[in-house]
This record gives sequence, C-alpha cells and structure tokens, in this order.
Amino acid sequence: MALAKRLAAEFIGTALLLAIGSGAGIAAQRLAGGDAAMALLVSALVGATGLAVLILTFGTISGGLFNPVLTLCEAWRGTLRADHVAPYIAVQAAGALAGVAAVHGMYGLDLTMATQQAHTGGGQWLGECIATFGLLCVFIGCGRARPVVAPFAVSAYVMAACWFSSSSAFMNPAMTLARAFGEAGVLRLADAPAFVLAQLAGGGAATALFIWLHGTARGAVRT
Repeated sequence: MALAKRLAAEFIGTALLLAIGSGAGIAAQRLAGGDAAMALLVSALVGATGLAVLILTFGTISGGLFNPVLTLCEAWRGTLRADHVAPYIAVQAAGALAGVAAVHGMYGLDLTMATQQAHTGGGQWLGECIATFGLLCVFIGCGRARPVVAPFAVSAYVMAACWFSSSSAFMNPAMTLARAFGEAGVLRLADAPAFVLAQLAGGGAATALFIWLHGTARGAVRT
C-alpha cells in the first residue's frame, strides 16, 4: 500500500508537470505574437514555478522525482529501494504521456501529434548531457546540504537550463518521450533515444561525482 501511494504521487506529479510545461508552451506560442524570446521566457518561468510547487506537494510522499534519471540516481545512492525503480519509471512515463494528452484535450488538439521538426546533432546531445549533469548536481548537492531550499534550487536551475542549453533542456527521459508526441514539442520520436542516452550520461556522471565527493553511495533507503 505504501508503494502504491508513492506511485500514485509520482504519476499525478509527472502528469501535472507535463501539463504545466506543455500547456504553458502552447499558450506562450499563441500569445507571444511570434516573439520567440518572450515565449521561451514565459514557458520556462511557468514550468519552473510549477515544478517547485509539485516537489513541495508530493516530495514527502514519493520524493517528488518525476524523472527516471533522478529515480536511477536515488537508487544508485541508496536512498530508493532497487525494486522500486522499475515501477517508479513506469508511472513516470505513463504520467508524462497522460499530461501531454490532457493538454491536447484542453486545447482541442489530437491526443497524439508526432513532431516532425529535426532536433539532433552533437551540439544538441552535448547540451542535453551538460544540462542534465547540472540538474543532478543541484538535486544531490542541495538535497543533501539544504533540503528545505532544494525544490526552489532545482526549479531555478531548470529555468536557467532552458536558456543556456542548446538542446531545449528536457533533462528527463519521460518528458522527452511525451514531448515527442506534443504540439508544443520540438523533438521527433526518432531523435529521442540519443537525448535519453545523453541524459543518462550526464546524470550518471553527476551521481558518480557526488558519491566520490561524499565518500559513500549509501543513504537512508525509503521503505
């Protein structure tokens, strides 16, 4: 029952995260009058704010991860049981797809709309790897040293990454998959695997770094 509650929190939180991000992206594109910078600013601000609120809402239940890379990181660091990893990732992926489908329903769009815009290349993959590396550094570092401010630090970093990264800073395999089907997305489904590999590489490097810095891979495993 405890696991079921955590999975429900991860599903709902991830769905709401994608609904906020995708909905804000669509609204910003429609209202910005062709001003791409304004559209990016608004969608990044709304998405980061929503992320902080969702972490605060669900964090005490499931950890407020909403991201398979963070899930794997927590398992590697010993703060999430290994047998919880697959269920967490499954509900995160399902939640992400549900969130995008809900946005499409709200805006009267087809529930799935495969993006045709190419989004690939070494620069894009490097940008995604670096952005995800930074996200995990903030997540682990602030979560360990100053957990009270961690939700705000993570959301602030996400907003910054939307601007500095060449890749649009998905930093989340579940989001990457879901946004490949979204009207507001900029990623073809065929390009998604390379982005996921870049995310895993960046997340793995950051996790390994902080395990080395802290001298241990073990924490308080959630039961």
